[in-house]
Amino acid sequence: MILQDKVVLVTGGTGSMGRTFVHRVLAGEMGRPKKVIVLSRDEAKQHDMRLDYLHRRVSTDDVIFNNFQNVLEFRIGDVRSYDDVCSAVKGADIVVNAAALKQVPTCEYFPMQAVMTNCIGAYNVVRAIQEHGLPVETVVGISTDKACKPVNVMGMTKSIQERILVAANILSPRTRFICVRYGNVLASRGSVIPLFHDQIRAGGPVTITHPAMTRFLLSLGEAVDTVFTALREARPGETYVPYAPSATVANLARALIGGRRIELKTIGVRPGEKMHEIMVSEEEIHHCVRRGSYLAIRPMLPELRQGGSEEPNALSKEFSSEDTVLDPDGTAALLVRHRLMLDDVSSGGGELLR
Repeated sequence: MILQDKVVLVTGGTGSMGRTFVHRVLAGEMGRPKKVIVLSRDEAKQHDMRLDYLHRRVSTDDVIFNNFQNVLEFRIGDVRSYDDVCSAVKGADIVVNAAALKQVPTCEYFPMQAVMTNCIGAYNVVRAIQEHGLPVETVVGISTDKACKPVNVMGMTKSIQERILVAANILSPRTRFICVRYGNVLASRGSVIPLFHDQIRAGGPVTITHPAMTRFLLSLGEAVDTVFTALREARPGETYVPYAPSATVANLARALIGGRRIELKTIGVRPGEKMHEIMVSEEEIHHCVRRGSYLAIRPMLPELRQGGSEEPNALSKEFSSEDTVLDPDGTAALLVRHRLMLDDVSSGGGELLR
């Protein structure tokens, strides 16, 4: 139970994945943590999250004023600030770096903002550990398929984040720095499914970028599963990648529309978007091995590739979202399985939308 009695820091912990991760950590799936610290800069999201967990058991005053005595602790701060990061990382055993700017068009218009959060933020974690000799056991960087052969700023900055964390193993060998890389998270904040739901409720049209565009699809639970598996198994410098299905955006929209008389409108590819995403590139397949139901991309730095040479390469070609496309029935079944159809959400299901 790798998190038993550990202090776990989650940067960006008020985001969709962060909230799901924190919930499952507090549930004790990986052992009972001593403390879970959420570091983010949005006080409103922190307050909502705090009340979600605590308002049924204690008064609001206790929730606010006994913050540092609770197992779930909230800290206002920004990964861009080295001082904020030093304060939060001090005393942590496990760090999950989920803070990110992740909207592709936003990053295209404000690339330096993406660099500051996605690159400098990760470096601040590494720097705090190195300069202060902090006994952090593991740092997990949350990355994206867009980091693989990136064509947009968001992907480029996430790719640099991966390299910052992999290289950190060289100068800070007492800490294990690892990454996870996965595709679109179904119903996460800012993803396309909540947008489609809103457009359907409004009577349409439902807007898609290009009908043939494909995307890897994971639930929030599967994203957290990937992080948990990497925490248990990943070796220093490795990046864990889940096998994931994909779907066309057109099939996603049609499945959600169902039998409703709603127009499907194509509006064109957004700045920086790919037609198909890649989870493992053709260059990475030469050091990509299979670990159970996951792929592990081994680090390219020779100092970190000791051992494991007996593991055969898992892929003979790059892993593209074009390779695993579900048909319309399979797409609908995936949405039903994760309770993301609009009828499920309207009737009280769809917990992943929170």
